[in-house]
Amino acid sequence: MATPVNIIVGSHVWVEDPDEAWIDGQVTKITGKDAQIQTTNGKTVTEKLSKIYPKDLEAPPGGVDDMTKLSYLHEPGVLQNLKARYELNEIYTYTGNILIAINPFQRLPHIYDSHMMQQYKGAPFGELSPHVFAVADVAYRAMINELKSNSILVSGESGAGKTETTKMLMRYLAFLGGRVATEGRTVEQQVLESNPVLEAFGNAKTVRNNNSSRFGKFVEIQFDKHGRISGAAIRTYLLERSRVCQVSDPERNYHCFYLLCAAPAEEVEKYKLGKPQSYHYLNQSHCYELVGVSDAHDYLATRRAMDIVGISEKEQEAIFRVVAAILHLGNIVFAKGKEVDSSVPKDDQAKFHLNTTAELLMCDVKALEDALCKRVMVTPEEVIKRSLDPQSATVSRDGLAKTLYSRLFDWLVDKINNSIGQDPNSNFLIGVLDIYGFESFKANSFEQFCINFTNEKLQQHFNQHVFKMEQEEYTKEKINWSYIEFVDNQDVLDLIEKKPGGIVALLDEACMFPKSTHETFANKLYQTFKNHKRFIKPKLSRTDFTIAHYAGDVLYQSDQFLDKNKDYVVPEHQDLLGVSKCPFVAGLFPPLPEETSKSSKFSSIGSRFKLQLQQLMETLNSTEPHYIRCVKPNNQLKPAIFENQNIMQQLRCGGVLEAIRISMAGYPTRKPFFEFINRFGLLCSEALEGNYDEKAACQKILEKAGLEGFQVGLTKIFLRAGQMAELDARRAEVLSTAAKTIQRRIRTHISRRRFLAVRKASVDIQSICRGVLACKLYQNMRRQAAALKIQKHIKRHQARVAYQKLHISALVLQTGLRAMAARREFRSMNLNKNATLLQAWWLCRRAVVYYKKLTRSCIVTQTRWRGRVARRELRKLKMAARETGALKEAKDKLEKNVEELTWRLQLEKRLRTDLEEAKAQEVMKLQNTMQEMQKIIEETNALLAKERETAKKAIEEAPPVIQEKEVLVEDTKKVESLTEEVESLKASLETEKLRGDEAEGKYKELQESSEEKRKKLEETEKKVQQLADSMRGLEEKLANIESENKVLRQQAVSIAPNKFLSGRSRSILQRGSESGHLEARAAIPDLHSPSLNLREPAEVEEKPQKSLNEKQQENQELLIRCIAQHLGFAGNRPIAACIIYKCLLQWRSFEVERTSVFDRIIQTIGNAIETQDNNDILAYWLSNASTLLLLLQRTLKASGAAGMTPQRRRSSSATLFGRMTQSFRGAPQGVNLSLINGGINSGVDSLRQVEAKYPALLFKQQLTAYVEKIYGMIRDNLKKEISPLLGLCIQAPRTSRASLVKGASRSVANTAGQQALIAHWQGIVKSLGNFLNTLKANYVPPFLVRKVFTQIFSFINVQLFNSLLLRRDCCSFSNGEYVKAGLAELEHWCYKATDEYAGSAWDELKHIRQAIGFLVIHQKPKKTLDEISHDLCPVLSIQQLYRISTMYWDDKYGTHSVSPDVIANMRVLMTEDSNNAVSNSFLLDDDSSIPFSVDDISKSMEQIDIADIEPPPLIRENIGFSFLLPRSD
Repeated sequence: MATPVNIIVGSHVWVEDPDEAWIDGQVTKITGKDAQIQTTNGKTVTEKLSKIYPKDLEAPPGGVDDMTKLSYLHEPGVLQNLKARYELNEIYTYTGNILIAINPFQRLPHIYDSHMMQQYKGAPFGELSPHVFAVADVAYRAMINELKSNSILVSGESGAGKTETTKMLMRYLAFLGGRVATEGRTVEQQVLESNPVLEAFGNAKTVRNNNSSRFGKFVEIQFDKHGRISGAAIRTYLLERSRVCQVSDPERNYHCFYLLCAAPAEEVEKYKLGKPQSYHYLNQSHCYELVGVSDAHDYLATRRAMDIVGISEKEQEAIFRVVAAILHLGNIVFAKGKEVDSSVPKDDQAKFHLNTTAELLMCDVKALEDALCKRVMVTPEEVIKRSLDPQSATVSRDGLAKTLYSRLFDWLVDKINNSIGQDPNSNFLIGVLDIYGFESFKANSFEQFCINFTNEKLQQHFNQHVFKMEQEEYTKEKINWSYIEFVDNQDVLDLIEKKPGGIVALLDEACMFPKSTHETFANKLYQTFKNHKRFIKPKLSRTDFTIAHYAGDVLYQSDQFLDKNKDYVVPEHQDLLGVSKCPFVAGLFPPLPEETSKSSKFSSIGSRFKLQLQQLMETLNSTEPHYIRCVKPNNQLKPAIFENQNIMQQLRCGGVLEAIRISMAGYPTRKPFFEFINRFGLLCSEALEGNYDEKAACQKILEKAGLEGFQVGLTKIFLRAGQMAELDARRAEVLSTAAKTIQRRIRTHISRRRFLAVRKASVDIQSICRGVLACKLYQNMRRQAAALKIQKHIKRHQARVAYQKLHISALVLQTGLRAMAARREFRSMNLNKNATLLQAWWLCRRAVVYYKKLTRSCIVTQTRWRGRVARRELRKLKMAARETGALKEAKDKLEKNVEELTWRLQLEKRLRTDLEEAKAQEVMKLQNTMQEMQKIIEETNALLAKERETAKKAIEEAPPVIQEKEVLVEDTKKVESLTEEVESLKASLETEKLRGDEAEGKYKELQESSEEKRKKLEETEKKVQQLADSMRGLEEKLANIESENKVLRQQAVSIAPNKFLSGRSRSILQRGSESGHLEARAAIPDLHSPSLNLREPAEVEEKPQKSLNEKQQENQELLIRCIAQHLGFAGNRPIAACIIYKCLLQWRSFEVERTSVFDRIIQTIGNAIETQDNNDILAYWLSNASTLLLLLQRTLKASGAAGMTPQRRRSSSATLFGRMTQSFRGAPQGVNLSLINGGINSGVDSLRQVEAKYPALLFKQQLTAYVEKIYGMIRDNLKKEISPLLGLCIQAPRTSRASLVKGASRSVANTAGQQALIAHWQGIVKSLGNFLNTLKANYVPPFLVRKVFTQIFSFINVQLFNSLLLRRDCCSFSNGEYVKAGLAELEHWCYKATDEYAGSAWDELKHIRQAIGFLVIHQKPKKTLDEISHDLCPVLSIQQLYRISTMYWDDKYGTHSVSPDVIANMRVLMTEDSNNAVSNSFLLDDDSSIPFSVDDISKSMEQIDIADIEPPPLIRENIGFSFLLPRSD
């Protein structure tokens, strides 16, 4: 109910809208009791104040998960909250402990997988996000804890998701209670597999839904005393029997009739069926087919479902024979017979259907006709047969059809229950009720009356439960609620079912009178209930009536009420079908008790319906109820469409709005103290001064507000309806007053500042004006002075311009005259010059031609003369020519040298790749050649000098004409040419030197690059060698494993399982038959004793066998007693592991076929780690077991593996050691074996490979299993230790947030809250540190320590991240800051622990780190999806980002999450991903596997030197363990 007093101008309100149901807007004007509202869609509407509701502007944009947390609990607030959550794919919402589920019409597998089940298992109700699993978990926990059965009522119209919800409920209950399988199928699978059968025979098309359930289904999941599912049963209620005979248009009859008509042709022919239009029970409606549904396909699917639930082929045939018989039965039409009030089949068609019906039911045709047309009346005197008129025969026919179908349906349910299997010894059950919802159509008949009667009953049960929950809440908070009136619908129920005088009773009474009609029935109702407030008589109808149900008024048409209500129990029908030749039909009609078979007894469907409803309510009242209301958001069955009107109608029919009305009758608004103070503390600021009590402060605020009727609980404030709006109005008034005060102050400040600015501006303007006047006066004075100057200068300028013009004119004239004279003179000079030039060229040309002719003549004359003289002197010069031979030889030698130099230069070019070596030699050769050439040149110069002297003498002696010798001139030219050639060779040599230097530089570069490549090649070769070594190692390991497996298989086949694990006596007996050298090894005494070293083999053989075995058993017993103690460590080496290894190696236990020492060692380790809580003991044995496993891994090899592995090259020492060990192995029994001890003491490097037998290999496997087991126990212990602290870490902000709003002490409280949270994180860090110290103290290998903490940090990441995604309170800004501070503590711990022990543990927190980073960043709306998914949170999936973005709320600064566009893009990507087969789970899974292998341990651990291990005191003095003493040499 609205509070008009609190609606003022400017208020944001909700107003009714014909299209959107409710629309928000703002009040713009109030006139009396009417208000004018500007809606958000742009319209302006006027509405009464009593019909508008206030809007909560501070509601979270993503809605609240529990609608009881709404500040305004009214219809528009509920609708808006559901819509906001549905847009974020949050399909579940609580209303108290009622779950509202909106069908998303799309796959959301991430919220139904096993991870989600694990999260909701055992979680308190309301702590996690709303979910169907939470309801199932509450029901299961209540059943276990309170030892009381529970029920879950799932309601909603068809298409709302009831079946899927039921399926999820049963899946989760099976997850909690274990799975009991029958023939490979679980209980919930069998229940779900029965759905197609029940839908075919119990569902039909109605006006609103194509697949509406016309019966109620109550699935009982039975549990044993241990809480495990032991069986299940399906109870059906309130089957709508009248639909078999009467169907309203456009509805359909039950699906099975149409399925059978669409069956394969041979089936249809066998049952003599036709189209549905030809049958009276089907053609009353013109709807025969459903859009998008194939009846033929559904028929085959129904037959397959029958096969699955265990209905045999013969039974299926009988079932459909009965269905076909009902169709034929409806076509039997009666007419008046020959006798009075008798009836017979009307025509041949009716007789055909009568014969077909009798054939299908396997009964006599005449008997069937008599059963339909006659009645037997038993009187004390005689038995009278009475005929029935056609109308009564039709009623009898319809009664038989309804009885047949009802019993067939009951048989199917019983068959399904027998197939599933029930537990008669079940202690408790959880029932899931799936029943039709409230119906209100244009035409409502008897079926809607019964259905709405059922829903009224369930609504009363629901109201009582809601009121009970309200009472529990009030009692829990210890408030006074005794005066609250409970809104009940008992008056409607009395109107319908009260005896006598109820509508059902009046209907039965009317049916018993043959003359009654629907008009008389309606008049009876009008007279009886004319003053009843729930019964309304329409004005325009004489037979209709209206009932005011909880979900609204429904107008019923009483036309067919009487016909649909009649249901006779006819003995003739019972007798007829009870003796049917078909066992199935006869089984449907077992013999009746004798008293009921004597006469016909009237029975109505209404009374039967009421009886079944009473049984259902008794079942529900015996259980603890839980409610799930399924809602269909739209009729298009498409995702992301939210139809307000449709959903409001469903909420009204589902009773959710009725529950809200019940809450409104009490205290609909409940606020925790800190939220109330945070919101309304400003109404009484004096109550928040200093340290105050929250409860007292809240009471002061309410008392100051003048409210009455409120209640103050232990943790909450309870307000009556309308009080929240009144407080908000006063809060808005206070805020408005404060805003006005602030505005007034600001306006005063602005006005003052504006006045000062104006005053300053006026002073400035005055100053400027005065300055302007002075400037103007000054300018006037300047202008006068300037005028005089301007006049003076202008006059001067004019005179100067006139003078300049005159001067320029004179100059122009002078210039022109001078230019004319100059041009005239230039032309005359040019003519003279040209003439002179022509004369000069001509004279020059003529002289040149004459000179050339004269010169040519002189040369020809001289040449001829000289040739003649030269020929004359030829003989004289022959002697001189001989002397010049030496010069010629020198010239030839020079030419050869030149050729040689040329060849060598070419050779040098070809041999540049060997430049370093060839260069020096070539340079030396060139230098030598140069020296020789210089010597030759010097000799040539000397010869030339001599030749010149000789020539001079010859010239002096010769006639004067001959002054030159051509030969000498020619030789001189040749020498000069040779000299030039030598110079060119020198130049080319220099060039080649430069090229050589360049080549040398390139050669160095190439050498450097080749050196780098060589290094890379060497590295590559090393890597290849390492790979080859690792491949050989893997081949050897593979060969060892294959051989080991081969040996194990052979031993497992040949030896009984108890032989290698036998006790002491069997081991002793077995050793009695062993060979001599084994006996000697079993009893080796002190190897350091010199007397024993000199002992002969015969002396050893003479020793009795019994003493040897006893000695060996004593040594083993002593060893076991020794290792059972805490031996400690020698350095970083565990003493127990080293002692065990040395003893086993000394006793050669690895090489024997049978021994019990391995079993005893394993048993000792198992006994030691039985106390799983002692981490110190576990760490001690983890260190010993891993060390012993390392030694075994490097020592043992399977027998036969040596020949399968490639032989390796060994050093001489290793070969010598191998020869020594081989010689000792084959040595006689008394040989000195002390050298073996030396081999052991020499360290692990020299440990020989032992060919292990089956017991040793089994021991290695068992030891591996124990290493993994101890590792898992240590890891799980640490998880158990930190799990409670993690819960406190994620919850700490919520517990301390209340103190963050306490006025002035807010920062102090914030710091205290943060310190409290850091204390929890420091507790985790302390646990980690203690654990690390324990592992270090026991010298656990760092490799295993790193693995432990890596998995622990992964566990922390999973727990925190999943809690963040499942709890909206955790997805806040302040919580992000808190968790970020805690993660900093873990990072600091990792830094202190160093990489040796922490390893990559910090990287395992990547999910929670990125999620927290996203929570604490500012300006989220400005971030794009690409920035978020690639830069901020690259590890998180789209589903995870969507979950965080939609759940985020800023409790510190009030900022918003990412933009709607980013949310929309995320939703698109999620839709695309949902089509893939990949799981879309947004939760992380904890990995509890063992993250290492034996090879990983072997590679990671360093070599262990066991030579100097001191034996413990228990065995140090024993002569049998003297080999453990370290040797000085």
